[in-house]
Amino acid sequence: MREFETYILPNGIRGIHRQVASGVSHCALVVNAGSRDELKGEYGIAHFTEHALFKGTERRRAYQVNCRLENLGGELNAYTTKEDTTLHATSLRRDFRRSVELISDVMFHSTFPESELRKEREVIADEINSYKDSPSERIYDDFEDMIFRGSELGHNILGKKTTLERLSTNELRSFVERTYTTDQMVFSSIGNFSASTARSVAERYLGGYEPTERGYKRVTPDVYVPFSVVQHRHTHQSHGIVGTRGYGISDERRLPLALLCNVLGGPFANSLLNIELREKHGLTYNVEASYTPYSDSGIVAIYFSSDHCHSDHCLELIAKQIEALRSQRLTPRRLGVAKRQFIAQMAVSMESNEGYMLGAGKSYLLYKDIDTLEEAYKKVMAITVEQICDVANDCFSQLSQLIYK
Repeated sequence: MREFETYILPNGIRGIHRQVASGVSHCALVVNAGSRDELKGEYGIAHFTEHALFKGTERRRAYQVNCRLENLGGELNAYTTKEDTTLHATSLRRDFRRSVELISDVMFHSTFPESELRKEREVIADEINSYKDSPSERIYDDFEDMIFRGSELGHNILGKKTTLERLSTNELRSFVERTYTTDQMVFSSIGNFSASTARSVAERYLGGYEPTERGYKRVTPDVYVPFSVVQHRHTHQSHGIVGTRGYGISDERRLPLALLCNVLGGPFANSLLNIELREKHGLTYNVEASYTPYSDSGIVAIYFSSDHCHSDHCLELIAKQIEALRSQRLTPRRLGVAKRQFIAQMAVSMESNEGYMLGAGKSYLLYKDIDTLEEAYKKVMAITVEQICDVANDCFSQLSQLIYK
């Protein structure tokens, strides 16, 4: 039996299912629409729409949406990123049909009542205030805005309170009509039932809507211009990001870059930056490197926090480690350790059926295919020291930095 089974509904919604021995089922409708698809003047509408989907449908009031699965011990939730919006549900196996019906109702029959939108604006305003109080989160958005300056990838997902006040029911409906098209949707599921059962349920609740197609194309970001910026935020610590543009999801160098970032500042204590900044010099509690690919670009970010008096030293040590990766190839032994570590991280992350289901849905949405774990492992093991060195020299030749002091 294949790890995943795929299918296509009559209206173009694609489906992917994995059968596992579990009494719990997970499912999600992944939509290829996020904050990148917002027009100027409506920044924040993708995230606002995600919240508003729960505020009532043609069949249910808001409290009925929230209680439908929770009264059964399940859960309905959602999240928004720069490029996608995902509705996902968890329930007992016997309640899988209820989960799919609820996702369908919320996605295709939400009414966005103005009375509920008024309350939800206040909720999101509080979320924005909380985010502003967290410099370790805010600096990522500020840095990304500078990396993609002038692009729809730049502005943060939450938007501004002044913009939210102007967004009405009609504008949310227009955004949904323009971006939530069936050719940009994937239904992903995992549970102890066959792919034919998953498809049958999906056809009943998702397949009967008219097919729709996206009528626009995303604009590729302008040429990247490096920068160095210090902002005085009067924080107790300095917070810093050093980074650059990365590769898009279709670039064959994406996996070597992900492995390189894991070696440099992954979640383990033996990452190069953790050893250098924390263990050896005691300059920081937290230093990490991340790589986020988008459809046609990406971003690499090395984050650290430290006492104000240590921030310059941290920057010097980060630059030293980056230069070493550019000029000195990893030894075969060090690369072998890095690969095994990376593969183990992938395997652990897939232990969560929900995480596996969400990852599979997004992969199928983006690639129209999905690698099995074995195929992913083989690709990691095929990475060479030359590829790592080439990627380090290509990506890290034009670094930018943003410091909060």
